[in-house]
Amino acid sequence: MDSTTLENAAGERPAWRRIVDFPLVALAISVALFVGALQVAGLLGEQLPYSSETIEGIALRSAIAIALAVGLYKLVIVRLGEQPRDELLLARAPQELGFGLLFGAVLFAAVVGVAALVDVYNIVGAGGTRTLLPVLLTAAIVPGVLEELLFRGILFRWIEQFAGSWAALLVTSALFGLVHIFNPNASWFSSFTIAVEAGLLLGGAYLLTRSLWMPIGLHAAWNFTQGFIFDVPVSGLDQDGLVEAQLSGPLLLSGGAFGLEASVIALAIATAAGIWLVVLAVRRGRLVQPWWVRPRSSGYRKL
Repeated sequence: MDSTTLENAAGERPAWRRIVDFPLVALAISVALFVGALQVAGLLGEQLPYSSETIEGIALRSAIAIALAVGLYKLVIVRLGEQPRDELLLARAPQELGFGLLFGAVLFAAVVGVAALVDVYNIVGAGGTRTLLPVLLTAAIVPGVLEELLFRGILFRWIEQFAGSWAALLVTSALFGLVHIFNPNASWFSSFTIAVEAGLLLGGAYLLTRSLWMPIGLHAAWNFTQGFIFDVPVSGLDQDGLVEAQLSGPLLLSGGAFGLEASVIALAIATAAGIWLVVLAVRRGRLVQPWWVRPRSSGYRKL
């Protein structure tokens, strides 16, 4: 039996363990630990001899934040709950991460293609490759890993364990859109589009695979493709890419300064893809019932 196999633990769980494993308690513990890990990463980053504006500083700060967050997840968070599970198994990374990267890139390329057809996206000049590493780290890898760990690996998982899959999908989608209201050039409409298109897409990928690799790949590739390949603002943050591009025309089509994520084009394409993933998850029986209607177990599982 390998280390990833879950085994039934004999006997009744002690009272403290039943409390810790209750979904809402596990949620609170996980969020507190995750926030604490990011704060520690920030303090360690301040001690580096490199400015946060340099490539070395960006790379080291990114590596520290990811290492602490993933380490915390693998050592502590995966062990919480009545049925502990690791949703970052390395054996699943090549296929699921690879598919997520491809799917995310193709989806945003489709968004840009439609935007070009209706003349709201136009290439006006040549760009360059000097921003490759900063965009790859700050716009793709860091948000892809950290945001998916928080929103799918923690929030979705424990809300689902308490209130069921539909509640988890609704709440995490709303929260994901809400946090983007603080981005530059954001509006309530841009937060709504992020909640619907990204919430369904990333939540659907997590529901279908029961793994974080596909959502991470999707998230990272979506951001990298729009920022570096097509020079489109990433959730309101301006980027320099391989080309110099310009968005123009009606805000509903262009998304304005926030970028194409706030357009009805992205809303339609990404939402359709997200619905497809959710439907697949439903057909494959991946939904979880609320805590109060699931059968209770006297024992508990451990890694």
